[in-house]
Amino acid sequence: MNKNQFAVTPPMGWNSYDYYDTTVTEADVRANADYMAANMKQYGWEYIVVDIQWYAHDAGSQRDRYQYIPFWDVEMDEYSRLLPDPARFPSSVGGKGFGPLADYIHSLGLKFGIHIMRGIPRIAAHNHGKILGTDATANEIANPSSICGWNPDMYGVIRSRRGAQQYYDSVFQQYADWGVDYVKCDDICNTNLYRENQYSAKDEIEMLHEAIMKTGRPIVLSLSPGPALIDKAWHYEKYANMWRITDDFWDNWKLLLNMFERCELWQNHVSEGCFPDCDMLPLGWLGQGFHADKHTWHTNFTKEEQRTMMTLWCIFRSPLMLGTEMTRLDEWTLSLLTNADVLGLIHHSRGAKQLARDEKHAVWFSHDTLEDADYLALFNLSDEKAVVRADLSDEGISGSVSARELWDGEIAVWENDGTAFTAQAEVAAHGAKLFKLKKK
Repeated sequence: MNKNQFAVTPPMGWNSYDYYDTTVTEADVRANADYMAANMKQYGWEYIVVDIQWYAHDAGSQRDRYQYIPFWDVEMDEYSRLLPDPARFPSSVGGKGFGPLADYIHSLGLKFGIHIMRGIPRIAAHNHGKILGTDATANEIANPSSICGWNPDMYGVIRSRRGAQQYYDSVFQQYADWGVDYVKCDDICNTNLYRENQYSAKDEIEMLHEAIMKTGRPIVLSLSPGPALIDKAWHYEKYANMWRITDDFWDNWKLLLNMFERCELWQNHVSEGCFPDCDMLPLGWLGQGFHADKHTWHTNFTKEEQRTMMTLWCIFRSPLMLGTEMTRLDEWTLSLLTNADVLGLIHHSRGAKQLARDEKHAVWFSHDTLEDADYLALFNLSDEKAVVRADLSDEGISGSVSARELWDGEIAVWENDGTAFTAQAEVAAHGAKLFKLKKK
C-alpha cells in the first residue's frame, strides 16, 4: 500500500477549529456533516474533521483564562490511548470511541477525520500507564524534554525506546478500527518551541507513517503547524500527504498577501498524494469557541479577498479545509465554495507556477490535465482597481486564445501582437480573475 493512494488529489473538507476551537460536540459534527452531504458533496467536499482536544473534559469551560486548561482530566483507556469525551460525544460511551460517529459520517458518503497532538499523554507517563503489545510503560517511552509550547497534554515519544513504535501502532490501529480516514497531527511539522531544532519531531513523523502502513487502512496524514521547513521537503513528501506551509491562517489581508510568497516557495513540491497545505479557509461565521461569551464574527475578508484566497488555493492545489459553521453559510459564500469550474483545478490541473509578483500584482499559470487548455490567474494586490497584465510568450501560448473567466463567466480574446503574447484584465482591489485558456 502506497501512501500516495490515500489522497491522489488535495483533500477537501470541513474542520471544526475555526468556529468551535476545543468545544465542538457530536451534535455539531453531525449537523455540519448533514449540511455537507446535502449541499457540497457533489462538488468534491468529503472530509469531516474533529479538531483539537476531543478527549478533554470540560473543554472551553475556562475560556476566559485558558484555551487549553492546564493538566486537566482527559478520557483515556487502559493502554494510554485517548478517547472522546463522553459528555460531548455520547455515542462513544462503552469504549466505542469514534466508531459510531465515523459510521454516521460514512453513511452520508463522507469521510471522517480527527486531530491529534504528537506524543503520549503526560498523565499516562506520570501514572506509568500500560502500552498495548508490550510490557514497556508510558513513562519509559515519554520524553519529558520534548513538549509543545502551547498545549499541555503530551510528551514526545523517544523512537529508540522499547515500546515506542508499539504505542503508535496501537493508537493508529484503534483509529483504523473506528473508521478514521484522516489524521491531522499537531506540534510535528514545525516544533517551533525548539528554535535550534525546529524539526525535532522527525522521528515521530516516521513512526506515524509506519503505524498507518501497518493498519492497512488508507488514512491521510496531515502535519501541523507550519511554517514547514523547505529544506525538509523531501521528508514531508516521503512520509505525509499534506503539511502546513504557514502558521495558523486567519482572515487578515496581510496574512493572505504573505501566502503568495509561501506558495512560490513550495510550488515545485506539489505532486500526486503530496500537498503543501495553505491551512484552512476562514470563511463565513467564525470564532464561537474562542470567546467565553460565544461571540462570533463574519469573516473579515472582503468578497474580493475571498475570491483571491480561493483562486490561489485552487491554482496552487492546496488542500481545502473549510473552517466555519456550515449550517450558517449564506448563498454567496456557498456559491464561492461550489464553483465547479474553479474547484476543477484541484482535481485536474498540474504544473502551477508563479510567473510574476511584486507589491501590486501576482500572476499564476497552470495546465489542465483533461483537455488542451491552460489556466491563468491574475491577482491585483493593490488597494485600487487596476489592469493586471501577464506575458505568456514563454508558456507556449501563441496565435489567438479564447479566455473564459471562471468566477463571472466573462469571455476575452487575446492575440499575439507580433512580438509577445500579453493577457490582461481589469481586476478589483485585492481581487482576482481566473481564466481558462483555449486556442481558437
